[in-house]
This record gives sequence, C-alpha cells and structure tokens, in this order.
Amino acid sequence: QVQLQESGGGSVQSGGSLTLSCTVLESSYNALGMGWFRHDPEKGREGVAAMADSGTTYYADDATGRFTISRDNTKRTTYLQMNSLKPEDTAIYYCAAGWPLSSRRLRADEYRYWGQGTQVTSPH
Repeated sequence: QVQLQESGGGSVQSGGSLTLSCTVLESSYNALGMGWFRHDPEKGREGVAAMADSGTTYYADDATGRFTISRDNTKRTTYLQMNSLKPEDTAIYYCAAGWPLSSRRLRADEYRYWGQGTQVTSPH
C-alpha cells in the first residue's frame, strides 16, 4: 500500500497564495503519475492538476494560469502552488498517485492511491 502524506492547507484571503505538499512513502515514486483533486459538497470531486512521471503537466481550465503543479523526485514530493485564490477554490484538496492514461489524468478513477485530504479555505 502506497502512503501519501499531505500538508499545507489553511485559510487565506481571496487573492492570496497557498502551497500544498504531498510526500509519497514509496520508492517507486519516480514512476508514478501524480494528481491534485478537490472535493466540494456541491460539485463532488474534480481534478485540478496532474503531472506525469515525465514531467508533463495537465490543468483544469479554472486552474490554468493560477495553479502550478511540480514535483521533486529527490524528496518524493509533489507540490501545488495556488495563486490568486478565489472563494470558489474552497474545498478539501487531495493528492493522488497512480498510472493514469494520458488522456485521463484529471479523472479521479484513474488513481489508485490517495492522501487524507487537506482543507483549503478562501473566504469572501
């Protein structure tokens, strides 16, 4: 079982920035595709950003230009830098790991392993 440890959530004013981290306790981290998802009670779970083991990145439309996903293979850690936060970004954010198909990297059902989630709040 691959374990994912998230950190970095919190509350920040609209327009502010926050960085989430996800450390994978697995030696095969370099071969994993990584993704960030968020869960909203009304919208359900939606993909925000993903990064292939090759380094190719994928973003949801709403995240493009505001969020940046990156990874440090030496630390087995994936990051999500979030800028210009909006109230509608408020959600529980999850990191995920697996071997998603290239065309499905923002689909939650493509990932096998999940973190515990971290709350991000950007109040009005």
